[in-house]
Amino acid sequence: MTVPAQHPEFAQIAARVNNWGRWGAEDEIGTLNLVTDAVVREAAATVTTGRRVPLALPLQQDGVQTGMIPGRVNPLHTMVALNLEMFGPGTVATNDDAVTMGLQAATHWDGLAHVSHGGRLYNGRPAATVTAHGGAAFSGIDKSRTVVSRGVLLDVARARGEERLAGDHAVSPEDLDAAEEFAGTRVRAGDIVLVRTGQLRRYLAGDKSGYAYPSPGLSLRTPAWFHARDVAAVANDTLTFEIVPPEVENLWLPVHALHLVEMGMLQGQNWNLEELSTACAHEGRYAFLLTAQPEPFTGGTGAPVAPVAVL
Repeated sequence: MTVPAQHPEFAQIAARVNNWGRWGAEDEIGTLNLVTDAVVREAAATVTTGRRVPLALPLQQDGVQTGMIPGRVNPLHTMVALNLEMFGPGTVATNDDAVTMGLQAATHWDGLAHVSHGGRLYNGRPAATVTAHGGAAFSGIDKSRTVVSRGVLLDVARARGEERLAGDHAVSPEDLDAAEEFAGTRVRAGDIVLVRTGQLRRYLAGDKSGYAYPSPGLSLRTPAWFHARDVAAVANDTLTFEIVPPEVENLWLPVHALHLVEMGMLQGQNWNLEELSTACAHEGRYAFLLTAQPEPFTGGTGAPVAPVAVL
């Protein structure tokens, strides 16, 4: 395995995109600081038709997880009360249920404490501050506050005239430039960018293993693109976000390390961008109001989310 900090290109990019101290030594939310009141007002102004497009996969036992990622258990839904007349015969009866699942099992955000490298988390916090009983002492997913901003769909697959990118396609800055031009919308500070590869079509067609691996995804060179535009968060329609197998042999999850650790930027996976792709193409616009608040699990290193794009 290659240690990220020892890889020359990784180290060079990390130095360029590092945000440690940018919002103060105590900051725990990173690039979400870029979502200001003015950004949200401008996001709300993009709503013209009121069309709402859900972007989450169903939470179900036959979900996207295949066991490739240890501990990411698909949701197990259990009924714990069935028509229970709690206050005696003939009174109001209740149904209750419970679920066991990995917080990153389906559509989710990776929190800033999800990844460390060199023994450090975002803003220089020690990796050891994530503990078995307390979870993330700093930058837990519960610190993300409200994730509402202008969303921009960069439909890389459609911009290339493809339904789905090939499994060995590493999405490059040039791909993002082309998708931005195709969208006719300049990505700006505080935006949440959604990158469509079309890979989720495999899962929706019933090919879970093919969806998981191999998979197109973001290249090592793309974090600098998002940093230059002061993007608040990024999500896509793949299981692992970045390309797998990795574009640099034995350098695993470098984009995770750059986004979450160096930049302090939320990263989302398993987002269903298919209906949104069609809707944006039909309306001829790729910017919208996006609500994407993660469930506030205290100390969580990630959390499920049910995002909605409002056009």
